[in-house]
Amino acid sequence: MHDIAIRPEIVERVMKRRGRVRLFERLDPARTAAVYIDMQVTFLAPGAPVEVPMARAIVPQINSLNARLRALGVPIYWVAHANTSRYGASDWPGFFEHFVSDDARERTIAGLAPGADGQQLWPELEVADDDTVLFKNRYSALIAGSSSLETMVRGRSIDTLLIGGTKTDVCCESTARDAMMLDFKTVMLADCCAALSDEEHRNALETIIQQFGDVMTADEALAAFETR
Repeated sequence: MHDIAIRPEIVERVMKRRGRVRLFERLDPARTAAVYIDMQVTFLAPGAPVEVPMARAIVPQINSLNARLRALGVPIYWVAHANTSRYGASDWPGFFEHFVSDDARERTIAGLAPGADGQQLWPELEVADDDTVLFKNRYSALIAGSSSLETMVRGRSIDTLLIGGTKTDVCCESTARDAMMLDFKTVMLADCCAALSDEEHRNALETIIQQFGDVMTADEALAAFETR
């Protein structure tokens, strides 16, 4: 896991802005869901074109947290990334045509194609029968048209999202930003997220805690349930 902490100057800034660091002192398991982003083979397999090595290191922490969350009745959502390609055109041309090099494009598209091996959740994750697996086709799982996540959680009267997965500063942060702007109480799980570097991970968490949500470790989130 990333061994980092929110910098003191950021904590001071947060205190001046709202008078407290913790946004949500208590969490209600009946209104909360855990959402894990992109914990799939394409991003975790050694040598994959979009590999995030640190994502493998957070798997035990995610498994441990989920065992406790399931006991509390908190539903688990696994959101994997998938992009379709028809007649030589992707459903996300703005990404594949401009952000992926020519030599990596074919492998990346193949790894993100629906039904491909890269779509499978990482085999070391403990996925329960009651968990929900769904797909998104943009960085954020909550931008319009990306996935059915919002419909699913609102159908269960959920108003709080715990967000983990990879990358902290891309798909996790994008989803967290949109969650806040859709009026969900948003919590980034600091030790259940992974980026390509400690600096990128920390920067994302510091952005979230200042403007978009809370940042908690798995243990802090569990403690917030227990204080109800």
